[in-house]
Amino acid sequence: MKAIVQDRYGSPDSLELRDVEPPTASGTEVLVRVRAASVNAYDWHVMRGDPYLARLTGIGVTGPGRKVRGRDFAGTVEAVGRDVRRFRPGDEVFGDLGTADGAFAEYVSVPEDLVETKPATWTFEQAAAVPLAGLTALKGLRDTGKLRPGRHVLINGASGGVGTFAVQIAKALGATVTAVCSARNAGLVASVGADHVIDYTREDFTRGGIRYDLVFDLVGNHSLTGLRRALTPGGTAVLSGGGVFDGGSLTGPMWLMMKAKLVAPFVRQQLVVLTTAPDREALTALRQLAEAGDLTPVIDRTYRLDEVRDALRYVETDHARAKVVITM
Repeated sequence: MKAIVQDRYGSPDSLELRDVEPPTASGTEVLVRVRAASVNAYDWHVMRGDPYLARLTGIGVTGPGRKVRGRDFAGTVEAVGRDVRRFRPGDEVFGDLGTADGAFAEYVSVPEDLVETKPATWTFEQAAAVPLAGLTALKGLRDTGKLRPGRHVLINGASGGVGTFAVQIAKALGATVTAVCSARNAGLVASVGADHVIDYTREDFTRGGIRYDLVFDLVGNHSLTGLRRALTPGGTAVLSGGGVFDGGSLTGPMWLMMKAKLVAPFVRQQLVVLTTAPDREALTALRQLAEAGDLTPVIDRTYRLDEVRDALRYVETDHARAKVVITM
């Protein structure tokens, strides 16, 4: 099968389209013929091995431990292991490989608990756009942020992949949503449900005087002092990554998260670093949101499998809006 393979950390030029042995399904695994995959900031960080400290967390010290990039996928079940009970060949599904990676390929083999039935209203491209970004938004708001109806949430980085899902999920949870993005993306975030939009090039939300019950920070471009200033006295800041940043750093956005963990025990406000892992419940919840009409993936651009280098370059510039998808 064709797959995007990487032997060494580096730029998109380190990625190669090669013929590799296709996977098989055994036990509780499902073999999926990939119809679409999506690009995440995660893929960029693994590709670069950046920040360097992240190499010690399991992605590989001297080079990527997993050679095939990509973790989000959507496609058709080709075969199932003998212990699989939920799926059969021909089913249309989507899912997240987690740190196993391997979605930029014609086939993936994945545990059935990391696979969910594709909503009938979604295309394969839309379904592939959802897993990692949608799960991050869902867990950041619902589980970690404890967002409830009537609360006011600010989403910093609202026009990105996670951000566009976060706006929709926050509205589905009954919150009032303030979205932070550039002026060119104001219409986009308003179209997916934002009640208020702040143009970060003209206004610093940490100095605007308005306080929020929850700040969901997807950018990492403000200090902890600033984030706390934007919170109500009992408010919560959820920190989730830092998107794409200039490479070659030791800690990157991890530095802000480390500081948050050090400060959190000494302040009344909640400063929480979001950690996520793919799971069946979250994928099911995302499917249910879609079926209820509360979640619609937004796709900026699509690329073919042989154009993954170009897709990563586009995401690397940090100008991508919503999601970038790879089609097979």
